[in-house]
Amino acid sequence: MSGRGAGPRMRLAELVAALSLGVDLGFGQPMEHVLRQCLIALRLSERIGLGDQERLAVYYTALLVNVGCHSDAHEQAKWFGDDIALKSGKYRYEQRSLAAAASALRLIGSGNPPLHRFRVGLEFTLGGFREVETMIAGHAALAADLARRLSLPMDVQQAVGAAYEQWDGRGWPGELKGREVPIPSRLAQLAEFTEVAHRLGGVDAAVELARRRAGGQFDPGLAAVLCEDPEAVLGGLDAARTWEAVIGAEPALGVRLSEDQFDEALLAVADFVDLKSPFTLGHARAVAALVDAAASQVGLTQDERQELHRAALVHGLGRLGVSNAIWDKPGPLGTGERERVRLQPYLTERILCQSATLAPLGAIAVQHRERLDGSGYPRGLTAPAISPKARILGAADAYQSMIEPRPHRQALTAAQAAAELRAEAAGGRLDAEAVAAVLTAAGHRVARHRRGPAGLTGREVDVLRLLARGCSSREIAGRLVISPKTARNHVEHIYAKIGVSTRAAACLFAMQNGLLPPVDDAAA
Repeated sequence: MSGRGAGPRMRLAELVAALSLGVDLGFGQPMEHVLRQCLIALRLSERIGLGDQERLAVYYTALLVNVGCHSDAHEQAKWFGDDIALKSGKYRYEQRSLAAAASALRLIGSGNPPLHRFRVGLEFTLGGFREVETMIAGHAALAADLARRLSLPMDVQQAVGAAYEQWDGRGWPGELKGREVPIPSRLAQLAEFTEVAHRLGGVDAAVELARRRAGGQFDPGLAAVLCEDPEAVLGGLDAARTWEAVIGAEPALGVRLSEDQFDEALLAVADFVDLKSPFTLGHARAVAALVDAAASQVGLTQDERQELHRAALVHGLGRLGVSNAIWDKPGPLGTGERERVRLQPYLTERILCQSATLAPLGAIAVQHRERLDGSGYPRGLTAPAISPKARILGAADAYQSMIEPRPHRQALTAAQAAAELRAEAAGGRLDAEAVAAVLTAAGHRVARHRRGPAGLTGREVDVLRLLARGCSSREIAGRLVISPKTARNHVEHIYAKIGVSTRAAACLFAMQNGLLPPVDDAAA
């Protein structure tokens, strides 16, 4: 991998491993679940004699296998109430079994009154099941796209894209079976499920699971390797310093990034994190653009501006650990829900602190919701303890959040957001200099062109924006004063033009092509 930057070359493994900690939280698993499954997959690959290049594919496939699963958390919460509770049940039952289906059905509409649950259940029966099947198949495709954006080798991209295929051909999307499934995919899947079984029930539980699912979900040959000497594969996992072990275990010389490549990798990760909710699409890259422009006005050095830019890209990582039943709730939050929201910056810090490269970014990001008067979170810091970079990030995040729609309100206009931000500064909550710099930066932004990329018309761009925000065809029709059939036709044409088949992939396209926020929400 090459790049223009002349600075020190950083480990891609550290960024991907940090992202995996957020994926753990999104699955309701303890942090380092994915790291441990990576170690198991590597031990298995060594026992079957894979070379360095093949083990590199195993390494990154194991780390990225579930990275796309939060991309449609909005839909998961719509159907099942709590997307994290839904995903945490993945390891309890065999894939595609009646028990797994029954477990999911029991969650339909959970957290809502009985009548609402009945309506959601009816809607799910009519079409939701097929939508969920499509979403699962799309998770691996999105993970493969992230691997591509991270410039990982083609064998990694292919293996991640086949990560949900099964030995018996009953996986997702169900196009491969047996030895057609790349061996890194087979190893990652076996390692993922046996890690959970081992953590909950010890070596005997892991062996029993491998034997029971051999020839079905798992490659029977790989399952036999694990069962022949389970201690060699699973031993010492509890005592290992998992982060150091995984980073040190990257095969060959490891993938190193230049400064420019590191920034591109952070942007790719930021886009994927923002897919978690239609209300946060493109948020991180927009905040990063604001802090870039604002930092130049307050005298930060080039190194400080670079660090702030990077902190802006990762400041939302902790959102992966909070359910979309909270992020996408249209009404007021309860006390417990507000406390979960207040954990988000703390979780970001915990995700990033393991890495010496990423920890300084976490130290800035954790303070972006703190306020000068001590009314912020997660630690209630007051002015002397909040760094200048965190003050700029806090003002930029607040402004950008205001001009984006939220489930409980429409997006504010640029003028309204500016007034709100000035009021926060006047009230002693936000730093006045940081607010002035952010507002000046926002005032230089221009409206985006009405003609979109990939040949999208202006109306198709409007439809794509609403689709990305989680609107149904009927809701799009109401907003644009067109018929639902016309809205559906627009969606089909958009998918065909941009070459995708799921809302999550369309969201990613919208972010990557600067189509968010809508034109009339941009500052003049």
